[in-house]
Amino acid sequence: MLVTTTERAEGYTVQRVLGQVFGVVVRSRSLVGNVAAGLRSLAGGEITEYTHLVEDTRRHAIDRMVENARIMGGNAVVMMRFDSSEMGQTMSEVVAYGTAVVLDPEPK
Repeated sequence: MLVTTTERAEGYTVQRVLGQVFGVVVRSRSLVGNVAAGLRSLAGGEITEYTHLVEDTRRHAIDRMVENARIMGGNAVVMMRFDSSEMGQTMSEVVAYGTAVVLDPEPK
């Protein structure tokens, strides 16, 4: 499935707009991960425990969004965006959202 942050996908025509589609994931690091990240933050620099958490969470949110678009009958998601927030001090929420559409290749 094509996922794009733009309104149009080059070489394709939107045949039908199916509506808003999203994928939501809420994750928390384990106690060990939080302690390791806390210790790493004392030294400064990238906190890889949280970087991996956010990357994995975004991938999971995209997968859920794509599955929801498929269920709606779409073959693409246009205008895809991310939103994220913290819930408490140990959980993060990531939402991938966009518009599910049916695309057809443009005639050559």
